[in-house]
Amino acid sequence: MRWPPPPNWPMADVSRRIVSGPHRWHVQEAGTGPTVLLLHGSGGATQSWRGVFPLLAADFHVVAIDMPGQGFTTGARDRSSVTDTATDLAALCAQEGWTPDLLVGHSAGVPIALQLVLNGMRPARGVLGINAALQTFDGVAGWLFPVLAKALAAAPFTAPLFAATTTEGRVRRLLEGTGSQIGPEGQRLYLALASDTDHVSGTLAQMAQWNLETLSQALPQVDIPVLLLIGDNDPAVPPSVSLRASARMPQAETRSLGPLGHLAHEEDPDSIARIIRVIFQ
Repeated sequence: MRWPPPPNWPMADVSRRIVSGPHRWHVQEAGTGPTVLLLHGSGGATQSWRGVFPLLAADFHVVAIDMPGQGFTTGARDRSSVTDTATDLAALCAQEGWTPDLLVGHSAGVPIALQLVLNGMRPARGVLGINAALQTFDGVAGWLFPVLAKALAAAPFTAPLFAATTTEGRVRRLLEGTGSQIGPEGQRLYLALASDTDHVSGTLAQMAQWNLETLSQALPQVDIPVLLLIGDNDPAVPPSVSLRASARMPQAETRSLGPLGHLAHEEDPDSIARIIRVIFQ
């Protein structure tokens, strides 16, 4: 995505660019109080927190970040794995003097949050995960998906072709496939992302480098409170994924969000903000 964010981009008034390590990060920061770090899922950007962010900023110091190669963050495409992203995020936090009290991740943002903990970050209030992508694909997809993603990421015309052929109808169907009800504004924002060659390329790079084997083996070492929220209508990450992961972490628990889909935090930001406030009580 071309810098700077347009005026109609959610929270654009608190956007800034920070150079740290190999990346030029897009960061949105507002509010005072305990620090809440928001980590979006693969293919999204800070826009996915458009409902949650302003609610939290009334009571907390909120920081939302675009992951490497996605949204308005640019830099090294070869550092999009879970371990590399966590390492680079920790360096960014140290540079800016942020000491997160709570890490909040959605989907692929949850493994990154847990890797931050394994790397030594100790958020006082723990980790909150929403529809946590903590398992590789089963069966044929388990080996086909990474191979296919690597091939797509390596092909020079894949991202431009996908971006050029993205339509409102395609985005609407993709969002319907998440099990979430996303309104016109959300659809507009995802259309902008999916139509951008750099964002698509960055998402493919993350997919190609995605490997959860090491993190999965280390889950018993995550010794801080972890709450995994589950959208019962999520077809992308079955509830069993969070249930199994929770059972392997000593202070983890799960909670159902009811009939919400994969993008639960976009469907019902009030509920997510309310849960976060309870965590701090």
